[in-house]
Amino acid sequence: MSGERLIRVGKIVGAHGVSGWIKLESDTVPRRNIFRYAPWTLAHRGVRSCVDEVEGREQGKGLVAHWPALATREQAEALIGAEILVPRAALPPPAPGEYYWVDLEGLRVVGMDGFEFGRVSHLFSTGVNDVISVIGERERLIPFLTGDVVHEVDFDAGVIRVDWDPEF
Repeated sequence: MSGERLIRVGKIVGAHGVSGWIKLESDTVPRRNIFRYAPWTLAHRGVRSCVDEVEGREQGKGLVAHWPALATREQAEALIGAEILVPRAALPPPAPGEYYWVDLEGLRVVGMDGFEFGRVSHLFSTGVNDVISVIGERERLIPFLTGDVVHEVDFDAGVIRVDWDPEF
């Protein structure tokens, strides 16, 4: 909450039991890695609050968590919809040739011929490959295929160089 960049790693999606446990949706891979990052900042209904000492575990097909200030189901239910944010600096450095999606957002996307596609709005996975949503004069969806389509990610220049047909 000191002004450092916060990124979303998950969301509270439900209450679990009567003792203040919450159900989580994790954006991390693997999903249980959400418990490696602390402190959590909860963003809910325009209010942010810091949470330390999170206890969590896999429960069935999902994740559940708890911390000392949560004591009742009603308290847990009041947090449904809260986003879980952590400092970007809490994430380990990516392996060579790998990128955190959040670090790619906002970069310019430029074709090998110099064509300016626009800026990365967001990324998503299709199950087969990841896709960059690029917003310029129109939205383009470009597969994030390193070597075939994506030839360079240059953070210093703020550019992703792609081999992609501007008409597609």
